[in-house]
Amino acid sequence: MADLITILGPTACGKTSLAVAVADCLDAEIISADSRQVYRGMDIGTGKDLSEYQINGRQIPYHLIDIADAGYHYNLFEYKRDFCRVFNERSKQKQNLILCGGTGLYLEAVLRNYEIQDVPENKSLRAELESKSLDELARILAQYGPLHNVTDIETKKRAIRAIEIADYQSKHTVQNPDYSVTPDRSLVFGIDIDREERRRRITARLKERLQNGMVDEVRALLAAGVPADDLIYYGLEYKYLTNYVLGRLTYDEMFSQLEIAIHQFAKRQMTWFRGMEKRGTHIHWIDAMLPMEKKVEMIVEKAMKN
Repeated sequence: MADLITILGPTACGKTSLAVAVADCLDAEIISADSRQVYRGMDIGTGKDLSEYQINGRQIPYHLIDIADAGYHYNLFEYKRDFCRVFNERSKQKQNLILCGGTGLYLEAVLRNYEIQDVPENKSLRAELESKSLDELARILAQYGPLHNVTDIETKKRAIRAIEIADYQSKHTVQNPDYSVTPDRSLVFGIDIDREERRRRITARLKERLQNGMVDEVRALLAAGVPADDLIYYGLEYKYLTNYVLGRLTYDEMFSQLEIAIHQFAKRQMTWFRGMEKRGTHIHWIDAMLPMEKKVEMIVEKAMKN
């Protein structure tokens, strides 16, 4: 049996429901690899769908969801630390584990056991960068090397933090972290979904989430004292909905721009996953349109043989 099964794919491909179905078969627990589902109160916009973790009358245990307050800037170092804690604790109990998500950098940090530094805030550098445009920040970041995370240049705050990290790493020797994990037997499965079907699902899901209160969720977060700039920092739904609530966009402008942004994000996710393969991660691709039973069977069969 594989020590760790990973199920990855672009947004709206059905990762969570598949992971839950596999977990039900293998008596497994799920570790999330989603950079925004860590935040409490950010439910609809992040597609948390916690009801999906209930199947056949039982609750599938999950980890690394709802572990930080909205407004906090949770980072890669913290994710690697928290993943290793959960993985090591549950592995000691001989618990089967499934890593599920679409945040490529989080996934790769775990699967390739990245060494990551806890980079402190550099106030003088931040002050120097604050007046730069997003395009200027992107060019500065590019000077440090290839872009590691496509979301780093979605907003100025993200770009400034990425430069801060890159600048620190260029001046300091990387120390081996205490947070290390290397599963002996790891299997990675990717959900392969046709581009047009993916676009159809993204649009349908966006409409559904807006009907189910996503705007009210953003209003509630703002009313609870989460700064607008922090919500915009999270990108995608929270960026465009915050600008709509603040009157900077009309509803139609918000919907149109957000829909395009999510489509572009899904494309970047797939680019990242293909890059993972080039960097040495073997991904077993599964057709998203196969019946759920068939997809589960394929994963379980490979996991049991591994």
